[in-house]
Parts: sequence; structure tokens; C-alpha cells
Amino acid sequence: MVTQVSGSYADLYTWDNLYTAYRKAARGKRSRPAAAGFEYHLEENLFTLQAELAAESYRPGPYTSFTVHEPKRRLISAATFRDRVVHHALCNLIEPAFERSFIEHTYANRVGKGTHRALNTCQRWAQHYRYVLQCDIKQFFPSIDHTILQRILNRRIQDGAIRRLIKQILESGVGVLSEEYELVYFPGDNLLAATHPRGLPIGNLTSQFWANCYLNEFDHFVNRELGCAAYQRYVDDFLLFADDKATLHAWRAALIDRLARLRLTIHEGKAQVSPTTQGIPFLGFVVYPHHRQLRGRKGLAYRRRLRHLLADYSAGKAKRDEIDHSVRGWLNHVRYADSWGLRRTLLQEVRL
Repeated sequence: MVTQVSGSYADLYTWDNLYTAYRKAARGKRSRPAAAGFEYHLEENLFTLQAELAAESYRPGPYTSFTVHEPKRRLISAATFRDRVVHHALCNLIEPAFERSFIEHTYANRVGKGTHRALNTCQRWAQHYRYVLQCDIKQFFPSIDHTILQRILNRRIQDGAIRRLIKQILESGVGVLSEEYELVYFPGDNLLAATHPRGLPIGNLTSQFWANCYLNEFDHFVNRELGCAAYQRYVDDFLLFADDKATLHAWRAALIDRLARLRLTIHEGKAQVSPTTQGIPFLGFVVYPHHRQLRGRKGLAYRRRLRHLLADYSAGKAKRDEIDHSVRGWLNHVRYADSWGLRRTLLQEVRL
């Protein structure tokens, strides 16, 4: 039986929910101009947002887009701060019904999961299985089809006003990633396929959550119909483990066919079966059955970023606390690999 969202649209714009949403949106960002400006007139801004949501007159604002290049080139589209408050308020309401349906081993953007638990699972399975099939989806966020996504969401959301708000948020992102998408035609398509509304702005909380919703049925297909017990996913990267190559090759063909129903494709050239002893490049690390290494380019990328931060500090453009926070965060991340030498070198470089 499909678990339905229990709250109503009126629950979304209660003061408690909006204030909680503001707190989540501002976490770690209170010193930034957008968050600080919203907080300066906090009650007024929340009351205005509450009134707009109650009257269904709320309209999302424009996105601010910028490009990042690590670990790979991506266009990030940031919603306005008030829109991020609405995104949190919406997810507070609808996420629990979907969360209960997610498989155990999908690790991105979920409380109690994350990168390091995903790496632990990957290594544990590398110790127990001989082979791995590693796949990633081409142009994942730009490819997400709005009609399919709304159908998935509507199975658990019966409230018409919540559905209309979701449609508004989706429509606000149409075209944001259009230059990132290379049109793919699937069996049965006609020329109108090019006009399908698609794409979720990378950077929205809703986009991260809806990405898990979009692939949830696929996750269950791999577990239940293919019978792969050792399957894990992190956003659009996923691994299937088995003890024989033939099984993994058969699964590869089946999952390509299944993803086509979602109008998604994988990088087929990279989706190869390989021995787990060879090392699995995953989430910035190379995972072996009994040890891990940080991928070389990840270390170089951080050292380059740190040099820029130290130069800003010398020029009076950055504070010591910013450097401390950055270094501590990175060291905490890479300690999950055999990286003592790299950490020691970095600490020697960062002495102020």
C-alpha cells in the first residue's frame, strides 16, 4: 500500500513550519547577505510569505546561476532565500511519506546516510563480492521529465494545492538547464519530445529530494526484480555487486531498458564489469576491499582552493576562522581514506 502524505496544504504555511523552514534554510548561511537581509525583517517576511501561500498567490523568484568545475563542470542555480524557505516548508510536509519508501542503500540527501556511510557499504560489499558494475546517468538533473516526476509525486500527494505548488516550483526551473541537455529520443517519441518540460535546477533542496523520488521505483526494480541484494546509489551514481560477470552483464542490459522508461540513459562506455580488487572509483575515493585512497585530483583540487583562500587571508579578504573551518572540514572528509601523508603535508602548508 502506498503511504500518503498525511498533512494538508494548510499545514505547510503554519507559523511553526515556516519558522522551522527558515531555520533550516539559514543554517550555516546567516552571515550571507540574502539570509541576513531576510532575518533583519524576519517576522514581516514570514508573515508575508504565509499570506501569499494561504492565498495561493506565491510565485517563485528568478534563479542566480553560476558554474563550478570540481569534481566536474556543473551549472548551479540558486533560488532566492525566500524560495528556499518555501522549499524547506514543503519538504518538511511531504518528505516523511516518501522517505519511508526509499531503500536502505540510497545515501544522498538523507538524514543518517551520506558519503561516508556509502563508502563503508561499498567497501563491505567489495570484500564479499568478486565483481562490480558501476554506472552513472548522463545529464541526470537536466533530463528529469516533469510529467513523469509529477506522476510519481502525485501517487502519494492527494492535496490539490500542494500539487499546484509543486507544479509552480517545477515550472520556475524550466529552461535553467536547457543548455546542459542534449536531446535524446526514446522508442515511440515524435518531434514533440523536444518540447517536454524537463530539468531540475541543481542547488534546490526540492531538486535533491525529488531526484531520490524519481529513481525510487528504479531502486526497487534493481533490488526486487533483478534480485541484486548488493546495490547502492548516491544521486545518479550506482553500484551493483555480484560473484559472476554474466549476471552483471545481464543486469546491465535490464537496467538500461528500465531507465529508458524514465527517459534516462547511462554512460554506456563507462558502465563496465570489473573485479572489486581492481579498486572502485566512487565519491572522490578509490575503494579497495581492505583500504581506500583519495583520488589524486581531489587532493590537488583542494590544495589549489586552499592556496586561493590563504592568498585572500594575506590580502585581508578572508578571516582565519574561514580557513580553519575549511581545513577542518576537508581533513574530516579525507580521514576516511589512507591519507596520513597528504594530511601532514597540508597541515605544514597551512601554518599561519
